[in-house]
Amino acid sequence: MAAKKYSVGGVTYDRPFKIRRLNHFGISVADTGDAVAFYRDLLGFVVADMLDLNKYDPGPWLDGLPDTRIYFLRHNSDHHTLVLMPRAWVDKNESPARDDITVNQITWQVGSLREVVEARLWLEEQGSKVDRYGRDPGSNWHTYFPDPTGHTNELEYGIEQVGWDGVSKPEIMWPWANEHPALPTRSEGTELDDAEKAGIDLTSGHRWVDTLPKTHDVGGVLLSRPFKPVRIGPVSIFVSDLDAAVRFYTETLGLVVSEETSVLGHRAVFLRANTEHHSIALFPVEAREPLGLGDETTLLAFGVQVGSYEQLRAARTFLEGRGVKLVDLPPEIHPGIDYVLHAVSPDGHVMQLYYYMEQVGWDGAVRPQSGRRVVEAGVWPETLEPMSDTYGGETFWGPLG
Repeated sequence: MAAKKYSVGGVTYDRPFKIRRLNHFGISVADTGDAVAFYRDLLGFVVADMLDLNKYDPGPWLDGLPDTRIYFLRHNSDHHTLVLMPRAWVDKNESPARDDITVNQITWQVGSLREVVEARLWLEEQGSKVDRYGRDPGSNWHTYFPDPTGHTNELEYGIEQVGWDGVSKPEIMWPWANEHPALPTRSEGTELDDAEKAGIDLTSGHRWVDTLPKTHDVGGVLLSRPFKPVRIGPVSIFVSDLDAAVRFYTETLGLVVSEETSVLGHRAVFLRANTEHHSIALFPVEAREPLGLGDETTLLAFGVQVGSYEQLRAARTFLEGRGVKLVDLPPEIHPGIDYVLHAVSPDGHVMQLYYYMEQVGWDGAVRPQSGRRVVEAGVWPETLEPMSDTYGGETFWGPLG
């Protein structure tokens, strides 16, 4: 990297931003209505908002779509952590570099609005393509740009928080913007004060109500399924140029390589943004067929962490009982994670459910293979002995339901 350093909150880095975590993720599907039933009713995501494209972008590109809505889903208080978009509409707007790219955003959270704005200017200085920047529903300021293999990345700050009442901001307050503000700009609190003064009912936003029976005891709370998503990621993708992708995610985005493995004779690279073993995993597209995965998507898997090992075991029984296809994939695709379920959604994307992610300390050393838990395929003990970092890492805030 260049010798120039940038102050990020008073700490100098090689770039004017520092990624804190994976914030949300988006996939493009043929039928968002069919897909949302899986992610909502079976996996436990909550619908934060719906955007009907017949209202916001009508046209022939919507003809024949069984559902013209974008669904913003969340598992915590962030307005959205998973976004489902109609593929025909995404292809019209984004023109993916490959027909098999169904990932429409890999979104990284930075620490301030200044970082988002300065990142965009820096990316342009580096000669990187910037697709768009501004602000969308969910209130987060953003900058969108592709990696060298065509996967869209986003840097964001300030995503809307949904509180105890489960109500998102009113649609009239959706902060559409196709530019960044001059800095400093007014706070979200000031925006809300101004909206109230303008007579906007701040309680008139969308609130989704889970009408499914609450019969499952999850840590002493009755929920509609026997587990609770508490964290998203990692994202595992197939890329057309592994070396170029690794350079981009390390040199441009500043992620750190945790580990490399060999998967059926193919090199795989695992990178982290924080203390988790990996936030994103990169695999050569040539590994897709040997893994037995279809050629319809470059997404190998999207990670969804549940609250405990007990919940993960219960999720296996719950999903199998509802006809969800579970597939066996080699453990080399998820070092740092022990017990895993790979569930295939109706849209063909693999969801990687797990409860434990290895944590990396100040010295940057990952746990040696000899120190990891030995998992026997197909065997699910009733209880486990703890690892030193079991239940470590990012903690879920708030009630389970």
